[in-house]
This record gives sequence, C-alpha cells and structure tokens, in this order.
Amino acid sequence: MMESFRIPVDEELVIRGDFHAQEKDAGQPLLIFCHGFKGFKDWGSFPYAANRLAELGMAVVRFNFSCNGVGESGTEFVELEKFGRNTYAREIADLRVLTEWLHSEACPFKAAFDREKLFVMGHSKGGADAILFGANHPLVKGIITWNGTADVDLFDARLRQEIAEKGVGYIANARTGQQMPITKAVIDDVDQNREAYNLLAKVSSMEQPLCIIQGTKDYERLVKGAKRLQEAAKDVRVHWIEEGDHTFNTRHPFAGPSPQLESAIEHAAAFVHALCT
Repeated sequence: MMESFRIPVDEELVIRGDFHAQEKDAGQPLLIFCHGFKGFKDWGSFPYAANRLAELGMAVVRFNFSCNGVGESGTEFVELEKFGRNTYAREIADLRVLTEWLHSEACPFKAAFDREKLFVMGHSKGGADAILFGANHPLVKGIITWNGTADVDLFDARLRQEIAEKGVGYIANARTGQQMPITKAVIDDVDQNREAYNLLAKVSSMEQPLCIIQGTKDYERLVKGAKRLQEAAKDVRVHWIEEGDHTFNTRHPFAGPSPQLESAIEHAAAFVHALCT
C-alpha cells in the first residue's frame, strides 16, 4: 500500500509525504527517506525505491521538507521564497516533527511498523540531514547515506559574495532552468553552527551503525567525502556501487531502474534487516 499524508508544521509550513508498506499490521522496521538539495520526494527513482524497499520488508516514509520549494503539485518548484530560506535547522526540525507524528497515536499507519526499529536514510544533502538528526537519537537504530555529503557547506565563494552584497544569491537548476534563491539565513545557519554540524565529528561519536552507499562515478567531492566519513565513523559499513553516478544512473522523469539503483536498494535493506534480527 501507499498512502499520502500531510502534517502542518505551523500556520505557513507543511510536510507532505507518502507512506509505503506491504502489510498494514506487520510491525516492520521503519525507514525515513530524506531527499537532497533541489530534491523532492517524487523525484525520478524515489517512489520506485520506496516501493522496492517496502517489498523487501520494511515500512518507508518519503517526504518533502517544508521549505524545499515544491508545492502541492509534488514536482514543481513554485515556492522559491521558502527554498531560499531553507536551513539545516529547519530540516532537522521537520524531521523532529515527522518522527513525533509517526510515533504518536494520531498516526494512521502505526500498526505497520515497530516504533523501536527506526532508521533514517538520506540522498546527497539528505545524507547530512540523516546524520545530523539521527546521530545518538534515542529512537534511531541506524543511519544510511546514499551518495551523501561529508560537509554541510555547499556554497562557493561566488555565491557567498553575491549574498553578502545583495542579501540573496542565485544558483541554477539545470533541470528546470530556474534561478533558485539562497538567502543570508542559509549561509548564517551553516557558518554559525560549524561545530554542531560537523558530520565527521558526528559519525565518530554516534553509537548507531552508519551505512555508506556510494557510487564510484559520483562527483569527486562526494566520493572523497564518503572515504572521509568511513575513516571517521566508529561503526561503519561501506558499499561502493560500481559505475554508479549521483542518482545511481537514473533520471527524472523516471524511465526505469538501473543495476546500480537496485544494488543500492538491496544494500540498504540488508543493513536494516541485519540490525533487526
């Protein structure tokens, strides 16, 4: 089954998501999936991956961060003002709201999963969110990164200079052709929380196991970052996806799975089940 849900965060913000499970009363592990920068829950392979993971014996939640810029349509960036002020602090707060809702009596899916078997997985920037939220969280049993970043600072000197001079800078969305705004609040969040957002320190001190699933043909920065995370982590499993690019050789709109995507899905499922037996 797949059921959609909507969680109001405040009078302005909302978390939209989809819940996937093969059985309604199975008490399975629960996996929360975080999209990345300029990403969204319905991007390309994400719905397929959630369905496949559900087929492999877990409940899966994919969702849009409340300020990711995508509106009711699910696929179009029509809320650029929100995107421009989307911070890690906002995304971590969204994960807190989502997790509390999932573990509340109000959640209509609560019989489908075991509240004590929670996992967090993130793609790209979402991998950073998974670590920042999940590290040493009492409810989280394990963390998975899919081509995740090892450094929260995604912003180059040109963009920083533009923001310093004008209060806002712009980055191109190659897929849509849109100029995506980034405000000073986003830069300040990164700069003022360097210690709290130090991903290498987080994985070196967290008690839960970390699973790194990384494509060998991903951006060089992320490949090197995966190795840095591996070296820093206290308890880590690493799976290199041969010839895998940043999206495991799939595109948007989705035209079907690749061997690299299937491998990434299988490694994620195996990690979850190994910690639940």
